[in-house]
Amino acid sequence: MGTSELYAVVEELDEVADSVVVHLEDDEGGPGELVLFVALADDERELDDELRARIAGALRSELSPRHVPDTIVAVPAVPRTFTGKKLEAPVKRIMLGARPDEVASRDALVDPTAIDAFAAYAAGSSRTTSRAGLSSRSPS
Repeated sequence: MGTSELYAVVEELDEVADSVVVHLEDDEGGPGELVLFVALADDERELDDELRARIAGALRSELSPRHVPDTIVAVPAVPRTFTGKKLEAPVKRIMLGARPDEVASRDALVDPTAIDAFAAYAAGSSRTTSRAGLSSRSPS
C-alpha cells in the first residue's frame, strides 16, 4: 500500500481537508517514526485527542495497525505544486534538517508559505509555541 490509500482514509474524515505523511528512518535500524501532518477543514478547530483517536482508529480499521502514525501534527496547509502534487519528499528532507528553500521552489507552490510550518516543526519550535500554527501529540 502506498500513501494514496492512507490519504484516502484520513481525508475522508470531515475534519481533515488535506494531509501528508512522511516516514523518518531510524539510523540505528529501528522502526523509525511515521509522522502524519493534517490540515484541518475548519481553521478554528484544534487537533485534539478525540480527533487524533478518530484518525488512528480509521487507519487501524481500514488499513492496518502498522499504518497508524506515531505522531499526528496539525499544519495550516499541505504544500502542493500547481499541478496538485503533494511535496512528500521535500517535507521529509525538511524534517531531516534541510532548509525549505533548498528542497522546494516557492514559486512552484500553490501556497508559498505552506513549507514554513514544517521547518518550524523540524526545528522544534512548534512544540513549545503555537506561533507556527502547529500542534502535535502521539495518537492514543
